[in-house]
Amino acid sequence: MPSLQRLIAAYRRTGADLPFGDPTRAHGVGMEGYYWRFTDASAGRVVVVLCGISSPGDGDWALVALASHPDGVVRAAVVPRASAVADTFGVRAGTTLTATREFLSVDLGAGARLEAVLSARREWPHRMLGGLGPAQMVPGLGQYWHPHLLGAAVSGSAELGGRRVSLDAAGAYAEKNWGSHFADHWWWGQAHGFDDPGVCVAFAGGRVSLPVGVVAPTAVVVALDGRVLRLAPPLARTVASVGDDSWRLRARQGRVSVSVEGSAGARPSPALLPVPVVGERRAVLRSRQLLAGRLELEVRRGGRRLYAGVSELAGLERPHEERTG
Repeated sequence: MPSLQRLIAAYRRTGADLPFGDPTRAHGVGMEGYYWRFTDASAGRVVVVLCGISSPGDGDWALVALASHPDGVVRAAVVPRASAVADTFGVRAGTTLTATREFLSVDLGAGARLEAVLSARREWPHRMLGGLGPAQMVPGLGQYWHPHLLGAAVSGSAELGGRRVSLDAAGAYAEKNWGSHFADHWWWGQAHGFDDPGVCVAFAGGRVSLPVGVVAPTAVVVALDGRVLRLAPPLARTVASVGDDSWRLRARQGRVSVSVEGSAGARPSPALLPVPVVGERRAVLRSRQLLAGRLELEVRRGGRRLYAGVSELAGLERPHEERTG
């Protein structure tokens, strides 16, 4: 039924997704963001790749960046021509980045290259709703978020500064975020690297202006023992507190509760990463992201502890604010 398909396409162009939809497909909004994170606990290494496809109306362009710890590499480029795939997961930014569900290739020049094949993928389970829960169905939100890959085996390597390093011992995580533009205010975190390599946690939140006032929702996802727990408003009660170098999150839904404590600890200064300015074909340094922060995770069901552990290779992010005086 072509008319129904047109209605669904128009609905998705608001940023929203129907129940049992695929949020990884491009929506046709102003900005489609793609993010990958590789964690090698044995080497103490983290590599992140981001790609933001912007659609200002006169041709799509991309912002591509790569950063790594402990190598200290941060490299970014604006790519004038790019495309995001609408019928499945996929993105291309000129010759700089190509990605499918199974493969990622990035070439930002000497010292900032990566190729990885992702296998044994632990993708988001087939459920009615994605990482945001019921909020994914609300049209016109400023920002949407979905962690679609909660773990994968990696085969590949990266050129980081003057070294080529293997990624074969790393695990992979990937997510999408999208909306009319990049978020004005947010907090975010993700971690592998626990004593149990199958554990993954990710969270995202921020201030949102609604007709009833300003709210600050946060969604948290935990992969644990073959299960995926999602706690997101309005079904879950979440409270977040974010400071200069601290991220604290409490979430409860039914008998399940999740506690997250994130901090910079003694780690090096955070990486300043770019975000796209959709209509201006340029980027600004607005993301302050710790590539290897400390994250303490506890998951409980009623009075029983399901898991407690610490990762020293967590990604922890908030906006970078210029300070004067």
